[in-house]
Amino acid sequence: MESDKNLNNNWEGTNSKMAENNNSSKTKKGGRGIYIWLPLCIAVSVAVGIFIGNAYSIFGSGSGFLGRKGNKLDVVLDYINKSYVDTVNVDALIENAIPTVLAGLDPHSDYISADIMNRKDDELEGHFSGIGVEFIILNDTLTIVKAIPGGPSEAVGIQAGDRVVTVNDSLFVGKGINENKVYSTLKGPEKTQIKIGVKRQSRDELIPFVVTRAFVPVKSVDASYKLDNKIGYIKVSKFGSTTYNEFISAIAKLKSQGCESFVVDLQQNTGGYMEAAIMMVNEFLANGELILYTEGRAYPRENYYADNSGTCKQSQIVVLLDETSASASEIFAGAIQDNDRGLIVGRRSFGKGLVQAQYKFNDGSAMRLTIARYHTPSGRCVQKAYEKGDRQTYSMDLYNRYSRGEFDNRDSIKFDNLPLFHTLSGRPVYGDDGVLSDVFVPRDTTGINSYYMRVANKGLLREFSYVYTEKNRDKLKSFKTWTDAAKYLSTQPIVDNFADYAYTKGIRKQPYLIDESRKLLQTQLEAFIIRNFFSEDNFYEMFQRDEQMIKEAVRLLKANKATPDAIKKGAYK
Repeated sequence: MESDKNLNNNWEGTNSKMAENNNSSKTKKGGRGIYIWLPLCIAVSVAVGIFIGNAYSIFGSGSGFLGRKGNKLDVVLDYINKSYVDTVNVDALIENAIPTVLAGLDPHSDYISADIMNRKDDELEGHFSGIGVEFIILNDTLTIVKAIPGGPSEAVGIQAGDRVVTVNDSLFVGKGINENKVYSTLKGPEKTQIKIGVKRQSRDELIPFVVTRAFVPVKSVDASYKLDNKIGYIKVSKFGSTTYNEFISAIAKLKSQGCESFVVDLQQNTGGYMEAAIMMVNEFLANGELILYTEGRAYPRENYYADNSGTCKQSQIVVLLDETSASASEIFAGAIQDNDRGLIVGRRSFGKGLVQAQYKFNDGSAMRLTIARYHTPSGRCVQKAYEKGDRQTYSMDLYNRYSRGEFDNRDSIKFDNLPLFHTLSGRPVYGDDGVLSDVFVPRDTTGINSYYMRVANKGLLREFSYVYTEKNRDKLKSFKTWTDAAKYLSTQPIVDNFADYAYTKGIRKQPYLIDESRKLLQTQLEAFIIRNFFSEDNFYEMFQRDEQMIKEAVRLLKANKATPDAIKKGAYK
């Protein structure tokens, strides 16, 4: 989608407005997803994403220690500026010096340049200012997949299939077109205008449009749908300022459809506002139950309790975690687990229990400094081990977990030397290394082989799905429901057509490997095609129809093994 990732002033070790406006909270204060298994890339990219994507805003604008004079760094910079033999860009020296200083601390204290902060503007605030389209870059051309309903592009008549040729009267095609350039060009301040020239299949000439940028919503609850007659599924991709409202809306929708139990999927959710996690888990906890507490050298212990306003206090809940679930996700899961309120299903989470404060500079850059740790109700901190100044080893942790088989076998998880804590009923849980699931589900590698990895990592699944959609748009538009479309697609030779297409993109046909991946390829291709016509809920329902972790959650809920009494008795084991 045409969107950018927003990092707001108010962050938890993901983010939080709690420190600035605790009275607005509903709590009392007294306290195989859609990614490809490339372990090294996962380890590095997730760690970097969590470094950039998390903070807890406590500092006010008056935190004046930064302007203090007389320290060595000020003296050095001043002396260089006045006396160095050549002209020096002192600002550039400062930009390089601050990250070096912070790099000597924990892995989550960080400096974010103004450029990155600008690119990351709006994700967690739930909206961005742009033209409101989903797009794909096909043959070096920006191609519209969908105009977002109610958005500015739909309002002026831009349609799925339109190819953008010019922007503001300049050519906008060729090798230089990439997602970053598209984002930076199409986004802009609200109510500003942009000229777009599109080529439409039914017209020979370019069609000019003038689009007035407007705020476009960015969802953090990606999907919610029924898994069974009485079981609802909610996929939460991040914890933003609109997540709680989206979450309770999803619950209300599912309850209206007869759902009494819930699966909350936090796989690949690296965090967000702490306040959002607290408000969401409050929906499931009884009055006075501890959600978490934060504590640091300069920040006294602060407790957060459930306030009895939750709407799901009697509902069974299963929380899905994987190795990339971090921070606010671990707050949510830890509160559920330590209060014996529901079951955690999946794999050990990332292990981020540090709390950052963000100080934003006048130039738009920001410093995030770790000022506290958060603890789950049992008293454990989930932060995994690190050495100050050694970020390389820390960033390799997920790869190391993969290498020792932890994603495939629970017995590969070593917790003998971890501190032992206990849930309310006395169940053992461990600190200092993420949240360990109650029920382990290994990663699903069915159908994943070298052929699948090549086509998936090259983006050919989504690309072919769009091409197929364009060739068969009239037929696909005739289906009233996504299930009817799926039935039709299941009768078509989509995988063979895809293999032909991939061959034109340089991927050699390997019949044995293609057959080995056929079911997975068929499911994902159908899901991407359905996404072009129907909702995100329908896409996820199709994409995840064989998801083993979800199937295990349903099994546990149908057997009533996620009730507090059953959990205390160990019925899930």
